Amino acid sequence: MEKELLFSDLGISAEILKAVEDMGYTHPSTIQAQSIPFLLEGKDVIGQAQTGTGKTASFAIPIIDMVDASFNKPQALILCPTRELAVQVEGEIVKLSKYKRGISSTCIYGGEAIDRQIKSLKKGVQIVVGTPGRIMDHMDRGTLNLEHVRIIVLDEADEMLDMGFRDDIENILSDCPEERQTVFFSATMPKPIMDLTRKYQDNPEIVKVLRKELTVENISQVYYEVKPSLKLELMSRLINLNQFQLSVVFCNTKRVTDEVTEELIARGITAEALHGDLSQAQRTKVMNKFRKGHVSVLVATDVAARGIDVDNVEAVFNFDLPLDEENYVHRIGRTGRAGKSGAAISFVTGRKDMFRIRDLEKFIKTSISKMAPPSVADLIELKKEQLIKDVYRQLNKEEDNSFYEDMIGQMLTEGLSMEQIVLGLSKIQLADAVHEMEEQNFNLDLGRDRDRSSRGERSERGDRRGRDRGRERDKGARGERRGAREKGVREPGMARLFLNLGKKDRIRPNDIVGAIAGETGVPGRSIGGIDIFDNFSFVDVPSKDAEHVIKVMKNNTIKGKSVNMEISKG
Repeated sequence: MEKELLFSDLGISAEILKAVEDMGYTHPSTIQAQSIPFLLEGKDVIGQAQTGTGKTASFAIPIIDMVDASFNKPQALILCPTRELAVQVEGEIVKLSKYKRGISSTCIYGGEAIDRQIKSLKKGVQIVVGTPGRIMDHMDRGTLNLEHVRIIVLDEADEMLDMGFRDDIENILSDCPEERQTVFFSATMPKPIMDLTRKYQDNPEIVKVLRKELTVENISQVYYEVKPSLKLELMSRLINLNQFQLSVVFCNTKRVTDEVTEELIARGITAEALHGDLSQAQRTKVMNKFRKGHVSVLVATDVAARGIDVDNVEAVFNFDLPLDEENYVHRIGRTGRAGKSGAAISFVTGRKDMFRIRDLEKFIKTSISKMAPPSVADLIELKKEQLIKDVYRQLNKEEDNSFYEDMIGQMLTEGLSMEQIVLGLSKIQLADAVHEMEEQNFNLDLGRDRDRSSRGERSERGDRRGRDRGRERDKGARGERRGAREKGVREPGMARLFLNLGKKDRIRPNDIVGAIAGETGVPGRSIGGIDIFDNFSFVDVPSKDAEHVIKVMKNNTIKGKSVNMEISKG
């Protein structure tokens, strides 16, 4: 039986071995085992590997061992496509060089004050990590001199070319000494990359991680068929049902990223958006909150997510399927790290998406399983189980319970039985979940809803009128009421109420339904159509409940704003 390779077999220094051990690693990944020896020998290398395969350490370890700690000039240059990836790479270098005295590195990128970077470079560093644009800025200013660079690494080279950095890359490579090592790491090897390697590398060694190794075995890959309008509902259920503590949600546009983030927050899930419109300071703040667990869901676009390096991500959601197969691999590589298990969950919304799933399966050479959506009843069962566990945990705490015992004693004195007290407290804990089930009976079986959607798609292939009728049926009872109102007809037995809150208050239909149902006891399913304008809103409620709703809601708030309701005079 062949001996399993260890880091100690690769010829690296004792200081780095100690740092690697501190990080919890003993066995190198495939890309590390193959590329580190070549780099230590001074050879040029082409490495084809995805995020999550350990490629950063593949070039960081040899660089740290090869630079001269006594010479405080840039000897190694690492180019990255994004600020996030540059920060991640430099952070890895700091960890790996912690026992190597005299080794210093710096990270330079756009969106940060250049004065701080100039000060760092003047102080003296051996390793520089940065984005091409900012590296060029420093070269033009004369604050970065590459005459002593002995190794240059292009990390995610394909991404840099896609982002339009080719001219900057060629200028930087041309400015480096001819006697140097040139290293390319890239997820793919398109023709432009191969053109660069022929021009700037000398007989490079090719290290390639086979596609079957690109998707980690401990990542569960599944998909759900769901209507576009129900994606958020399904994702919220899956987060709650599986009790994911850290998740990343991928969207294809910045607009959808912001919309999904707002909807998750409205549902009580802590979320932050990460996309190209954020300043560097904002992006850093968002990532710090996510790493520390202050935010449970990060909603991101593909480019903004480059460089996300958080070991504890439990699930990746493809809210929108990626536009190409490589991005799918990059996305799911955010979970299942450091030997931990993870889940990759994709949403499919029609025939076109189903074809994309089939293409992805061919690319990754692994099947993606179809799953049935969980119901609200599943969530309630989970909340019941969690409540029981919480009760046991509280009872096992050693603390002064006199305050709680006095409160129970007071309720017993007022004539409540112990069973009634327990019942009331249980209802308080589970009320929101039960109301949710009542409000969404039209939506309990997302699979059935999906089937109706599929029938609507078949009808669309027939004639336009048939499709419209299919869609109208698919809206359910509330949609019928809304359609009637738009034609100037209110459903019999309904009263229209004026509400003093609107879009400026970030109010949504779910907020209004939840507040009325939760405070007044009026079932959410009986609440009619809702119209939200900039400064006010209208909501239809059963006429028999109108005065009760107005009275109860008078002293209440929705999303922290005071509520004023009255019968609409319009």
